[in-house]
Amino acid sequence: MNYSIPESINTTRLNLEKVTIEDWPSLHNFYKDVEATRYTTGHPLSEGESWRIVAALIGHWEIHGYGPYTLKLKDSDAVVGIVGLWYPGDWPEPEIMWSLVPGYSGKGYAREAAFAVRQMAAECLPQLHLISLIFEQNRASIRLAESLGATLEQRFLFRDKEALIYRHLSPAHPGQSDSCENADQRDQAV
Repeated sequence: MNYSIPESINTTRLNLEKVTIEDWPSLHNFYKDVEATRYTTGHPLSEGESWRIVAALIGHWEIHGYGPYTLKLKDSDAVVGIVGLWYPGDWPEPEIMWSLVPGYSGKGYAREAAFAVRQMAAECLPQLHLISLIFEQNRASIRLAESLGATLEQRFLFRDKEALIYRHLSPAHPGQSDSCENADQRDQAV
């Protein structure tokens, strides 16, 4: 597959890596948690259900050429969440999504990773106009979107719940970066 974006991004504290099925056991800690899934799946998932979600995250890369990353701490390789580009069939537009495994909130990981993804998307996929689709009660995600400079654009009914679209402004970049070109060259050589 010729991916449109790099399969990994590194930040000060995090390694963002293309989701693989090996990440599933750690990501299941997110998907089985009642509070963590309140604004994503809407309920905790069984092992089989979370396996299928992780398979969908992997498949997203194959369908679109981009997708979510697993967030791993550089110092321990611990999986702390997911962040990345997301555009399933019923979404209004491509989005920057984020979710953290319980116990890792409040440390700035989601913001650090989402900022890196937004920068990378501006360089590698400048044609995408990114949103974050956030349910109205999800105050933490609203604060994060606003801290990234996203602005509320629209309220609408999504999956029978009041949802908000926050629009991310794309940072200006003169052209495709080496990381985008190297991703293309690497995938073409395989």
